[in-house]
Amino acid sequence: MTEPASKNRAQGAPLTQQKRAEMRVRPTASILPPSNIQGNALTVVIAIMAFLACLTLGGVSMVRSTAASWESQISREITIQIRPEDGLDMEKALTQARDIAMTFVGTKSGQIVDEAATARLLEPWLGSGLDIKELPVPRLVIITIDEANPPDFDAMRSLLKESIPQASLDDHRTWVDRLVSMAHTTVMLGTGVLLLVFTAMVLTVVFATRGALSGNRHIVEVLHFVGAESSFVATEFQKHFLKISLKGSAIGSALAALFFLAAGFLQSRTIATPQTDQATALFGTFSVGALGYLGIFATMIVIALLTTLTARLTVMRTIYEIDTLRSDPTRTDGIAN
Repeated sequence: MTEPASKNRAQGAPLTQQKRAEMRVRPTASILPPSNIQGNALTVVIAIMAFLACLTLGGVSMVRSTAASWESQISREITIQIRPEDGLDMEKALTQARDIAMTFVGTKSGQIVDEAATARLLEPWLGSGLDIKELPVPRLVIITIDEANPPDFDAMRSLLKESIPQASLDDHRTWVDRLVSMAHTTVMLGTGVLLLVFTAMVLTVVFATRGALSGNRHIVEVLHFVGAESSFVATEFQKHFLKISLKGSAIGSALAALFFLAAGFLQSRTIATPQTDQATALFGTFSVGALGYLGIFATMIVIALLTTLTARLTVMRTIYEIDTLRSDPTRTDGIAN
């Protein structure tokens, strides 16, 4: 019994050694080359458009926050102005105006702007060393109000006029309305710029996709001939343009974020200089905050997805045109080559 078994094992050994090596399937290559001149050019274009889009988004966010800060500061304060006249006790009139304003519900505090502070306000125009008593300069009383429950401005204005004829009340409503209009206009302009950037990007991707299809049209036709589905070809092009768009939008968004970081750093290093003070007064601090950087990241994702979707739709449309021409070669009207 042992001899046949040993004989079978001896005969089976060469069979095991003669087994063929296991076949391995080579990984399939992409339809489009991973890098070419068209792809590199499209990456640069998408990077530029992403940079412009993120720059516009950050600028709109910065201006909106500055306008909101201005509006909040103006809305929580009102100003009482008293014009000097002969025989008027200015200090008494200032104290009386503050006391009258503080009797109204909705006022929090009152501050009389002294002569030194008034001189500092006029220093940019009249120079230093002013003697306010020798000039017919109005004096101010600043009243802080409750924004949620403001006082009756009309009643306060009437009472001040009766008690102190030289007094006038400014509730800054005109400035608030102008700031709100400016903020809305800025948002509309920024939105328009973003739409233009996205539109230009979509058109660029459409032409780039058609150019890629024209250069590889024979490959698409061969794939169709051997039975490849349209969705497969569209997915291959979609992957190709997704990589390009992610690379380009990431570069552009990173450059925009670095721009705001560098601008904020330079502004913090040059505080109290005339140039920085003017820029801060007009645009506020060059910082978009966490929400701004989140918006830059979201813009990058939107650009990548929009580019990918545009490429897929363009490929499907082109494949449909190829199928139409194959089914009816005489039908060439209205179909792009």
